[in-house]
Amino acid sequence: MTIKNILLAHTGSAGFPHSLRHAVKVAKRHEAWLTGIYGGPSSYFDQVLGLTEDLHDKLKTVRAAKIEGSRELFQQEVEAAGIENRARFLMPEVIGKLSLAEIARNFDFIVTGYPPKLPTDEYRAVSPDVMALQSGRPVLVVPDDYISEGLANHVLVAWDGKRASARALSDAMTVLEDAPKKVSILTVGDVLHEMPTGTDIVTHLERHGIQAEHILRPKAGRKIAEIIETTASEIGAQLIVMGAYEHSKFSQDLFGGVTHHVIRTAKVPVFMSH
Repeated sequence: MTIKNILLAHTGSAGFPHSLRHAVKVAKRHEAWLTGIYGGPSSYFDQVLGLTEDLHDKLKTVRAAKIEGSRELFQQEVEAAGIENRARFLMPEVIGKLSLAEIARNFDFIVTGYPPKLPTDEYRAVSPDVMALQSGRPVLVVPDDYISEGLANHVLVAWDGKRASARALSDAMTVLEDAPKKVSILTVGDVLHEMPTGTDIVTHLERHGIQAEHILRPKAGRKIAEIIETTASEIGAQLIVMGAYEHSKFSQDLFGGVTHHVIRTAKVPVFMSH
């Protein structure tokens, strides 16, 4: 995947400045276009509570001011990076009734912040895993308060040999091939079949000019998400690449899952595909 067209989805969270600055770095590095959008057409109060017209108007005014503040910050950051000619922030009146997923399908991938932590926020923000599912595009999730001097030079790829991890790896190839880049492949538990010589994932990466190490970790009763995050911290990885949930979204939310956990607790950006 060549990176030339990036969508920055702002869901109203406090982490927007960090996802914005990271998206600007990616756009500048790859000479890509960056489009910002304020996601979430309405709020919890709009959908659940019966508001008087006066209160509704006041909330609308507050929301408009917040969106304008986000647009101004977006403009400041792209101008500081010298990419203002390849950047645009779309206001709600331009988007109309289009969903975030409909818009995202016309981009290479989506950059966004951590999913909402407050239940009331769920009504105005689309979670990154849902974004990946509905749009068919990879999503880069940037943690709240994440700060880095540059882009990742060490990437951890969570690999179980399944469809979702293969899709994520393929979508991230441009990032992995961006030398100099150290790549570590992490497999948790005895989940891989023995492959014929020359058909394993490390060989595949080598043929793309990527020298990768394969780290095997036992599950040993621990959560896979915990092992992924611990390993990333131990080896100094600054980006995690992984497939989104393989099971239903309902079961992931009800019982918890690898994707669900990692994108809410990881300390570094997570690049995922469904």
